[in-house]
Amino acid sequence: MSYTFRPATRENIGLLIGLAGPSGSGKTYTAMRLAKGLAGDKPFAIIDTEAGRAKHYADLFRFDHCDLMAPFRPMAYEEAIRAAEGAGYPVIVVDSTSHEHAGEGGLNEWHDEILTERVKRAKDSGDARPEWQLRESYNMLSWIDPKTAHRKMISRLLQVRAHVILCFRAEEKIELKKGANNKTEIVPKQTLAGFKGWIPICEKNLPFELTASFILLPDNPGRPVPIKLQKQHRPFFPEDQPIDEEAGRQLAEWARGGTTTASPPQQQSAAKEGRPSASSQGSAAAPASRPALAAVARMRSTLNYPDEQWDKLIRGTLGGAATVPTATILDEAPDEVLESDVLPFLRKLAGKNPQALDDLARILNTTAA
Repeated sequence: MSYTFRPATRENIGLLIGLAGPSGSGKTYTAMRLAKGLAGDKPFAIIDTEAGRAKHYADLFRFDHCDLMAPFRPMAYEEAIRAAEGAGYPVIVVDSTSHEHAGEGGLNEWHDEILTERVKRAKDSGDARPEWQLRESYNMLSWIDPKTAHRKMISRLLQVRAHVILCFRAEEKIELKKGANNKTEIVPKQTLAGFKGWIPICEKNLPFELTASFILLPDNPGRPVPIKLQKQHRPFFPEDQPIDEEAGRQLAEWARGGTTTASPPQQQSAAKEGRPSASSQGSAAAPASRPALAAVARMRSTLNYPDEQWDKLIRGTLGGAATVPTATILDEAPDEVLESDVLPFLRKLAGKNPQALDDLARILNTTAA
């Protein structure tokens, strides 16, 4: 077999966009606005797992609708997306992809079905162990088929030439942590893909498989909180404005290989409000595609420390000369260092861990000196 290499050009790129959020965050409406911009003057396709709820927007957008019914196996999603692509739709919206993980017949239920069947067969064959031991013994083995099917679905998604927008539900989660005076406190759960305790309902790595992914919150419907957002896409998604049709139009032009004339909206709005722009704050304000770096940025938002204190914290943790911007220090830090050293420390600070607070005070005093 021969292989041919040609100069790389950006042309006809299929985009995968993820929008996660709880009820009231505007994810379906936002997905349709984005799809309208991406599709231009053509209709887009909706794959609807929500009993036809997407049709509520039929008077506002031009789209063709298809119901996807239970069981919500990965293969069903794959087949529906393949059918939409084969029909020639430029944009495919899936609302909601969360059913593939936690819906009827989705990954979790499928695993439970397999596990229950394995335990039954073990009992029927004379295995006298208690049921909890049998379930524990067969638990990991029962994930093989669901996870294999999920990986195949992702592989298929990565080959789709149409633009695909995946909507996910999000749920609010909490965790117990030791706080001040060693008291147990209830705090929002921190994960790489979550924000302020809101966690997308999906396989944990899925948001990072996409071109870009965001969380939307009810208090600011449609406004993106990046989970994954590469540098070249940041100008299309200002964090202080709802995602709209213009974002889709610019993304479509970029994917075709064209050049966009829009200046970064973050800088425009920042200049009006007299605050630092995303480019001046670097990765801490506009997370890059690296999950660990994005998680550091979200922790910065959670902690809400003043810029000077944040700079001292990062320099005290990672080192770096005073002349080097904090964003550069974070960008150049290996992911394993962020995950093993920086993020655990930031999470302890968010949980008001007494030892972490003492360490922070020492860092601030040292850097001040």
